Amino acid sequence: MTQYGVDLPWVLILASLGLSALAIFVSVARHRHQRSKGVKTSASGDDVAPEAARKVLREFEKNGQSVDAALVNWSPETLRKILAEDLPDAQVIVVSNREPYIHNEDKNGDVKLVVPASGLVSALEPITRACAGTWIAYGGGSADHVVVDANDRVQVPPRNPSYTLRRVWLTEEQYQGYYLGFANEGLWPLCHIAFTRPIFRDSDWEAYEAVNRKFADTVVAEARNERPIVLVQDYHFALLPRMIRERLPEAIVITFWHIPWPNSEVFSICPWRERILDGLLGSSIIGFHTQFHANNFTESVDRFMESRIERADAAISFGGQMTLVHAYPISIEWPVELVKSLPGVEECRTRVRKRFRIPADARLCVGVERLDYTKGILDRFQALEELFSRHPEMIGKVVFLQIAAPSRGTLPAYKHLHDECLRYASELNERFGDETYHPVVMVAEHHSQAEVYEFYRAADICLVTSLHDGMNLVAKEFVAARDDEQGVLLLSTFAGASRELLEALIVNPYDAAMMSEIMLQALTMGPDEQRERMRRMREIVRDNNVYRWAGSMLLDAARLRKRDELDRVTALSERPANINRDNVVSIFERRQAAGYR
Repeated sequence: MTQYGVDLPWVLILASLGLSALAIFVSVARHRHQRSKGVKTSASGDDVAPEAARKVLREFEKNGQSVDAALVNWSPETLRKILAEDLPDAQVIVVSNREPYIHNEDKNGDVKLVVPASGLVSALEPITRACAGTWIAYGGGSADHVVVDANDRVQVPPRNPSYTLRRVWLTEEQYQGYYLGFANEGLWPLCHIAFTRPIFRDSDWEAYEAVNRKFADTVVAEARNERPIVLVQDYHFALLPRMIRERLPEAIVITFWHIPWPNSEVFSICPWRERILDGLLGSSIIGFHTQFHANNFTESVDRFMESRIERADAAISFGGQMTLVHAYPISIEWPVELVKSLPGVEECRTRVRKRFRIPADARLCVGVERLDYTKGILDRFQALEELFSRHPEMIGKVVFLQIAAPSRGTLPAYKHLHDECLRYASELNERFGDETYHPVVMVAEHHSQAEVYEFYRAADICLVTSLHDGMNLVAKEFVAARDDEQGVLLLSTFAGASRELLEALIVNPYDAAMMSEIMLQALTMGPDEQRERMRRMREIVRDNNVYRWAGSMLLDAARLRKRDELDRVTALSERPANINRDNVVSIFERRQAAGYR
């Protein structure tokens, strides 16, 4: 007998913990009842029993979390079971700035569908499909308004609709202030250690606040009842959890912060730091990629807000509400369905090399990301230059293909980076190349997810050299793409993925000399070592897939719901005339039958 793939002995352990909690709560209720009838009781019992109950409940939840996360076979079906058995009738609403499907109008006036090659989209899209939920996002496509219904909704995916995409419209002024301004000139550099000064403007903050309010209105409009589960995504919506909580106090709001959280000294730079923290503490659960970032958030709250930090429970008590602060390492879908439709590795190699005129005998290094100053693109170029200077025999034997999708190009820092990358690539090609050999191929264009995975399969080496990152899903996508168990991953120690993918070659992107030597190690690594490293990394990505990421948060949401119900049961014991032992037992038996573990 199993539940979600968990072996029977663990279920018995959880059942034992549940029965212990039951016995204590029954004891509390009986004690209250006896006291109300004038029966003499222990002087200390009145204080000890509730504390014992809380202790057992904490142990119950702690053990439940570790067992569920480690032993469940995570899949879309697992998520559906959790929703059906632990969160019956729960509506799942996802909120993000970026939408999973974009409709644009081409030059002929036809509507063209675009699936953005985004880490956030690749993580959340299979989750929303599995949950048959509603995804609320900014409708920025030039034809987005054409395909929606009268309520601004469209059913997606187009070929096999399984959930609703609800689009929110913003004015150009709102978009400039909320997204390009406060979110990406303010919060983005504030949270990333990339030595770019954050810019804060009153007008941007006003737009940010107004857009968060607009999305809150949309969440309330889309909620079918007062108890939805709302998954708020990223730094664009720091105020949204509190706004939702004010209007849907029974909702479970899970906020996931996809980028790093800085230490409290850096965070103090933000002029609206208390407002940001207050907004986020409207969440039931706040998730980060790593425990380090979760700790930084807790320290920021401790420094700036009148709150109580429950470190043993990884929770913050603020304004009469408890917020869990946990690490949930994000991941990708497994298996990646897209890989099944792609050509074999050798054909991918041939196609990519022909497309970019890469010599057949040159080793191919690939980098894939948005053109962003946090990704360490210039640092890779510097490491390549260092490799050629230290090992001139490698000239002509290595080509670095940099896929850099244009991003936020109207912002000065991004325009400057674009120009710098093109200049540096041109200098390297002029210095080390000739008419038939270019050591750097810089492609500043958008590519489909299928094209990106083709690049992964064609590569001998994938470089992920972020100067600072939350997780970085490119590293996991590269591993998932390599069903041939070949290829080498160079991974920055400052990316969250380095905490999991230990068989990658870990580098410090600020040390060009060191990175060049690690590049040489990768270029000369034999197929047996590649296979051994890749096989282990693929196991990690398989076991810690995106369904585990979402399922862990949903299980915590279920525990919060059950804890609230237990609190209501405990409150009944304060009214001795209306409760007796049989009633309490009956309540707990019903909870056990409903899936309480």
